[in-house]
Amino acid sequence: MWIEHDNALTCTFRFPDFKAAFAFMTDVAAAAERLDHHPWWANEYSTVEFRLRTHDAGNTVTQRDHRLAAAIDEMAAQHGGARG
Repeated sequence: MWIEHDNALTCTFRFPDFKAAFAFMTDVAAAAERLDHHPWWANEYSTVEFRLRTHDAGNTVTQRDHRLAAAIDEMAAQHGGARG
């Protein structure tokens, strides 16, 4: 579940292993380029954490963040990711 906290949408995903997490991150990178909206993220082994906010809108949450979050959710499901 995406949570709005400190002017950002945040969510953490867990994957079966590092390879699945990395494949997911590669797909997210491509989607971020297409949407011209790039996330802050962190990765440790099979866990990927996101923080989305729109810098051009004063570091607040906008529709661009919600669009990217929806795309991230779809890609996580394709790679066997679960929130949490």
